[in-house]
Amino acid sequence: MATIFDKIIARELPADVVYEDELCLAFRDINPQAPVHVLLIPKKPLVDLADATAGDQALLGHLLLVAAKVADELGIGGAFRLNVNNGASAGQSVFHLHLHILGGRAFSWPPG
Repeated sequence: MATIFDKIIARELPADVVYEDELCLAFRDINPQAPVHVLLIPKKPLVDLADATAGDQALLGHLLLVAAKVADELGIGGAFRLNVNNGASAGQSVFHLHLHILGGRAFSWPPG
């Protein structure tokens, strides 16, 4: 079954896209938890980080480099947080791997 992110990739649903390349797509979260809150998703369907294999190593590295690039382009490159929720009990609500890029305010630790 297609997730909401699959539908965004296929352009079946609208999104405020801030970055796209052949491997991934970044768009603004519709329920932002910070002044800047962008979701970065691979175009390859991966349920979560635990589903990634050694064959996904380059893709995962690409996502981290793109996250830093997007943060820089959005003016938060000096201070941002990346978050990946893996599984429902960790807060994952869409079962397509995604990185939250958050910034524009101070964060505390531990996150919650």
